[in-house]
Amino acid sequence: MYLTESALRAQHTARLDEAARLRRGHYLALARRRSRRAERAALRVRLVLARAL
Repeated sequence: MYLTESALRAQHTARLDEAARLRRGHYLALARRRSRRAERAALRVRLVLARAL
């Protein structure tokens, strides 16, 4: 069975869309991780400053 050009194009577009969706999820997870890391670092700084006063 041969796929028509339009069917191949649709399949290709679907794969590209899926790849983009996976990348967005990956980068969102990275951003969340960095945000949590920054919050923990800020908390440590506040604790150090509070102890120093």
